[in-house]
Order: sequence, then structure tokens, then C-alpha cells
Amino acid sequence: MNEAFERAMAAFEPAHLPLAVGFSGGADSTALLAACASAWPGQVVAFHVHHGLQAAADDFERHCAAVCERLGVPLAVHRVDARHAQGDSPEDAARRARYDAFAAMARMDTALGAIESIVLGHHADDQVETLFLALSRGAGLPGLAAMPAHARRNGLDIYRPLLAVPGADIRAWLKSVDLPWIEDPTNEDERYTRNRIRAVLLPALARTFPQFRATFARSIGHAAQAQELLGELAAQDLVVVGNPPRIAALQALSRARQANVLRHWLMQAHGCAPSAAQLDQLLDQVRACTTRGHRIHLKVANGFAQRRGDLLHWYNSGPSPKASR
Repeated sequence: MNEAFERAMAAFEPAHLPLAVGFSGGADSTALLAACASAWPGQVVAFHVHHGLQAAADDFERHCAAVCERLGVPLAVHRVDARHAQGDSPEDAARRARYDAFAAMARMDTALGAIESIVLGHHADDQVETLFLALSRGAGLPGLAAMPAHARRNGLDIYRPLLAVPGADIRAWLKSVDLPWIEDPTNEDERYTRNRIRAVLLPALARTFPQFRATFARSIGHAAQAQELLGELAAQDLVVVGNPPRIAALQALSRARQANVLRHWLMQAHGCAPSAAQLDQLLDQVRACTTRGHRIHLKVANGFAQRRGDLLHWYNSGPSPKASR
């Protein structure tokens, strides 16, 4: 058996059982499902999201049902409409639909009881691709930290135990145990940026820096650790400036700390993230807010930041009649 895959699974310890495996039928999720079913027999359910985006989707579901029957694992299927809106990324739309579907399936009554943990098959190649996508977009530390090995989302523990395992090693393990998988034909479609990274950049990196997966993983870890520290600092600063923030208290902080605490406030209180340009504009307005009549009303994410008296508010409905002018 493949040592890298075996080590990763041996180190994986979910906090709660039973657990669900996000199961597409591809190599990564197939190996993960088989390993979890072996480690925790009778405590694993497969969650399959039927995206309905291609003609083969029904065939994917039938394949997943056959594999689950062979492994003795129950299968839950959730159908979603993952079509993207104009101007939206199809990959982002599909990802959001997938996570919403996982949350919906976790709320369903299953033979195993309540599901609090979901395991996903993202591996080392996926992690590098995510890093390059973040770099291409000029992302900050949250983007450079790529995908975490453990996170909380929609009230669920999300685990990714294979982030240090190359995709080729996972396929080698599957061959050794004679388990079939399916290849999604969209993975070869180079209209998608992630697929171009996989087809062009990763082979070039392998030729130039054979250990790039391990070294990139260390850099991703450093970025994640730095982001964790910034999150702790932002939480402390938010206690001082208040929720919603007092403008005078914000002005007492450095511009970098203002940016950090405002990002934290917007995400924690309102579930939104400003663009870099929007945040720069907001910081400029906070700095210029030295008179009672100074008005702040700026587009931020899918809503507006607005001054009301001495406080900075955010809303995504109609403008408030109480806005300071």
C-alpha cells in the first residue's frame, strides 16, 4: 500500500463520529471513503452532490451507489442547481452549492444519527492549485493559506486529511486495493483556470522543483499561522473599538490594524469580505472623518458601510434615513 496515503489516514482523528465523506466517485474521494469505512466500520456515510451540470451526472450517481454497496456504506444524494449567475465563477458557484448541500444532508435523519463531521478528499495537488489561484488574484494571507486541514462551516467540522498526499499516490493506493473510480471529463477542460494550472504549471514545477508540494505546503502553513495570529489580534481590537466600531477608536489604531479589524468585523458580524479597493476607500474615509458633518457611505462587498453618529455601520438593505450628513 502507499505509505503517504496510509500515514495521512493513520494520523486522522475526527472529533465526532459518525462522519460523512464527500463522495464524488473520483479517485480522491473513493480512496478516502474506503479508508474511512475500514477505520470506522458502521460509522461512515457517503454524501454525494448531484450537480446536474453535465449529462454524465446520473452515471456518476449510479457509480457511487455501486461503490457504496461494495463497501457497505450508506449513500445520501442531494441534487442542486449549481448553474452560475452572469459574471460569477462557475467553479465558485459549484463550490457554494456543494457546501450548502453537505449542510442540508447533515441535517437529514440518517441511520447513523446526527452528522457533525464531513471529510473531503482534497490532496496536495489541489492545495497547490488553490495557492496559484490565490496568487493570480492578488490574495492576502487568507488566500495564501489555501485550504485548512480542519475548519468549521455551517455548524459542521470539515476535515481534509489528504492535503500532504499527492494525487498520484492516491491513485496508486486505489490500484493496490482494486477499487474503481471515475474521471470527471470537465477536469480536462482548460477553459477553467484550475485545469490549466494542473495541466501546464504542475508538470513544469515537478521538473524544476521536484519537492515543490512539500515546500509549498510549508509556505502555506506559515501563511495560515500568520493569519491565525492576525485573527487573534483582530478579535482583541474589536473588543476595544466595539461592534459596530467607534470611528474615533478606529483612528487610534495604525492603518494596518484598522484594515485587519474591519475585515474581521465585516466577516464575523455580517458574513462579507471587502475587496482591496473597497477597504482602501473605507480606510481613507475613516482617516478623513474629523468633523461631525463628515459623511461615510461606501459600497462594501454586497452592501454599504455608513457612518451613523460616532459609529461605523454596514447594511445590505435600503439606506438608513439616520445617516450622518
